[in-house]
Amino acid sequence: MTQFLKKENEEDKIEEYVILDDKEVRLKENWKEKILDFLDGKYFISVIIILVAIIAFSLGRISGLQEKRPPVRVISESIIGEVKGVSTDNLINTPYLEKETEKNNSVSVPSDSSGQVVASKNGTKYHYPWCGGAKQISSQNLITFNSIEDARAAGYSPAANCKGLK
Repeated sequence: MTQFLKKENEEDKIEEYVILDDKEVRLKENWKEKILDFLDGKYFISVIIILVAIIAFSLGRISGLQEKRPPVRVISESIIGEVKGVSTDNLINTPYLEKETEKNNSVSVPSDSSGQVVASKNGTKYHYPWCGGAKQISSQNLITFNSIEDARAAGYSPAANCKGLK
């Protein structure tokens, strides 16, 4: 073990450390020898291969996470210059602009009960033709009624997901 002797100079208050043993120098040489032996040894290549594999795996995971993010499309720019966008993860096979035009151009829900309604041969609910449930009915099973009363007389009840039906 390395021992240090502490000498204090009373005049200048300077502390000096004198190495009593030569083990400190040998200890540094031992570390150098250990590192050189490790670099020449059989484990060095294995450690390098493992480190490269970990780095490659990490980079692959990071790039995979970035690809899963849905792209953002700019749909309009206001007068101020603020850009409004929409993420495509909410959209299912229909572009956002088409959905917006459908909302703006859609037929308003009739207030009276004399509107035309549709139903499925296999179902028990009737819908307005523009409702989401009506769009899911195949053309083979589609039945059209001239009024809500006709649909009720045939045993159908109003669909809960179609606004305006009573």
